[in-house]
Amino acid sequence: MAKSQQTFNKEEKEKQRLRKRQEKEQKKEDRKAQGGKGKNLDEMIAYVDEYGNITSTPPDIRKKTVIEQESIAIGVPKQAPADPADNIHRGMVTFFNDSKGYGFIRDQQTQQSIFVHVTGLLQPVKERDKVTFEIKNGPKGPGAVNVKIA
Repeated sequence: MAKSQQTFNKEEKEKQRLRKRQEKEQKKEDRKAQGGKGKNLDEMIAYVDEYGNITSTPPDIRKKTVIEQESIAIGVPKQAPADPADNIHRGMVTFFNDSKGYGFIRDQQTQQSIFVHVTGLLQPVKERDKVTFEIKNGPKGPGAVNVKIA
């Protein structure tokens, strides 16, 4: 005689399916007993007060503030063009390699070390020279350009 194809795992899955179906029917009966489709529209509406909190009461119209559409700024405000004199920095050459064509300048105000390449020089410089320069952002960070001896 052949063995039944019904395994323990199949029986468990069938029991779970039957249990879920019974739970679903029970929930359906509970909803019918409560009186219809659930909450009405007025019970489902939520309001947001002036502080961003969700409440079930509508906001007080007397507290309403009117905001003029023109006073709302979207985006970044335009900046005035920078004064070219503000871009000129003073510093001292701390290192410069003539054979490789690069060096570093220490800014007098920020004490930041700034890279300088020979292409950014207006005059030849050497170590410990006091210079004036402008800072431009390069691919690897800030770099000095228009470097001349002060």
